[in-house]
Amino acid sequence: MIILEDKAQQDKKHLEKHRCLEELVIETIRVPLPVGDYVLMNEKIHDVIDRKHGRKKVVGKEMVTLKNGKEVERNVYEYGVDLKKMDFVGTYDICVDTKNSIEELLDDIIGKQHERFRDECIFAQNNGIKLYILVENQGGLIKYTKDIFNQTVRSLDQLFAWKNPRLFIMQNSDQIIGYYKNGRPRYKRIQKYPRATRGETLAKACCTMHEKYGVEFRFCTPEESAEKILSILMKQEE
Repeated sequence: MIILEDKAQQDKKHLEKHRCLEELVIETIRVPLPVGDYVLMNEKIHDVIDRKHGRKKVVGKEMVTLKNGKEVERNVYEYGVDLKKMDFVGTYDICVDTKNSIEELLDDIIGKQHERFRDECIFAQNNGIKLYILVENQGGLIKYTKDIFNQTVRSLDQLFAWKNPRLFIMQNSDQIIGYYKNGRPRYKRIQKYPRATRGETLAKACCTMHEKYGVEFRFCTPEESAEKILSILMKQEE
């Protein structure tokens, strides 16, 4: 079995996923995909790759000397034309786009990457592609806290209860609430980012994206990601 991975994926950030795919005896080929990070090889995709690799392209010029001593310029050819994103439009109907954290999902849904992500969803919808967003996350102690935890999110319903770590970053205010023994003032601690997006807001925004564009959201741990990708692409999940 062969899975195609988008060339835009940063290779070193997905070592665990690649290792798990290898253990499942899955071959991975990196190509430029128009939407999604992973798709399953099929006949249409195979045909595109074969045709592109079989074509010849001009890669330079060279001077050659004819028998009569005259020098002429001729093209230098090489077989194999570079694959482009648009070559794969219309070749698949399901794909998986992975996010390595809930924070990355937040940036796509509500943050600076929203317009790019929205356009990706619209592109998938307009081309009959079912887009799945697979969000990797691992529960545990929230950074900047001593006893506040997040559970591993495994469904969109559970995302409502997610606690944004930015809400627990504190800073000194201007209000003096006492003095240390050395005479230094002690300031009241307040949230640095009190308006940081909460889980409920993010979950509701995901529901809106699903209703508008048909995009599906799935969640798992990093260790489960490879099997989850395979399960989705083989249409074993609703």
